[in-house]
Amino acid sequence: MLGLSDSPNAAPAAADLIKDGTDQTFMQDVVEASQTVPVIVDFWATWCGPCKTLGPALEAAVTKARGKVKLVKIDVDKNQAYAGQLRVQSIPTVYAFWQGQPVDAFQGALPPSQVDEFVKKLADLADGGAEAAGLAEAVAAADEMLAQGDAAGAAETFAAILQEEPENASAYGGLVRAYLAMGEVEQAEAILNGAPAAIAKAPELEAAHAAIQLARQAANAGPVAELRAKVEADPTDHQARFDLATALHASGHVDEAVAELLELFRRDRDWNDGAAKTQLFTIFDSLPAKDPVVLAGRRKLSSMIFV
Repeated sequence: MLGLSDSPNAAPAAADLIKDGTDQTFMQDVVEASQTVPVIVDFWATWCGPCKTLGPALEAAVTKARGKVKLVKIDVDKNQAYAGQLRVQSIPTVYAFWQGQPVDAFQGALPPSQVDEFVKKLADLADGGAEAAGLAEAVAAADEMLAQGDAAGAAETFAAILQEEPENASAYGGLVRAYLAMGEVEQAEAILNGAPAAIAKAPELEAAHAAIQLARQAANAGPVAELRAKVEADPTDHQARFDLATALHASGHVDEAVAELLELFRRDRDWNDGAAKTQLFTIFDSLPAKDPVVLAGRRKLSSMIFV
């Protein structure tokens, strides 16, 4: 005779859906697990009042989703590394991961009805079917076109995808990046400003916003050689080092720009209201989360912050 837990129609056990995570298990519990099912990460603390309301609501919604979404709860007082990398500035903060990437987020406690909507939206990601897979392949193809230098072709493909799915954040962000690659900063910003409200805070659009900021800075960047000479002549000239990082990024040397900003942060993390850290996050936000420059840069910055 089958018990409830043995029934083929029973929901997955709560322990399989909801768990306490740590910095040490983050890659396994969140990044790797999200390759097959969306994973919600709840950054909380024992002293946080709103967390006591949001936590049970998340658990109830995830349980209701019957295995289509998982929840990992991380106590920020005990685990600060990934909270720092994801720029968690207040709690509760909730991130959603799908296929290794953050795809949605919110701060503060939401009513149970909005929590249910948030979880359902994530569950739908896994149930998108062939149409979603086809659009994902089209986005990947457009990304490849852009990487190969065909910005105009990529823009056409991204625009076609948006005709099919107007709230496709990846395509929207890609369209902005394509116009930036063509040097049309004003048009890129106009496209970004016209994004549907439902995806306005999506990571892809946040990345596009960061890329526009960097493109505007690039227009005023000075000569790399001249700025490098100034820094070599006076390593304590923080403004010159910051300007050198801007010029390096504008000329396509992103890794060198990050290195200069990390050095500036090491020398004086509070200079100009923490400008080095802010600029680093802008660069990180403009790149894919798994970009080697981002991964190495975030790791080095975190080691400096939490030393």
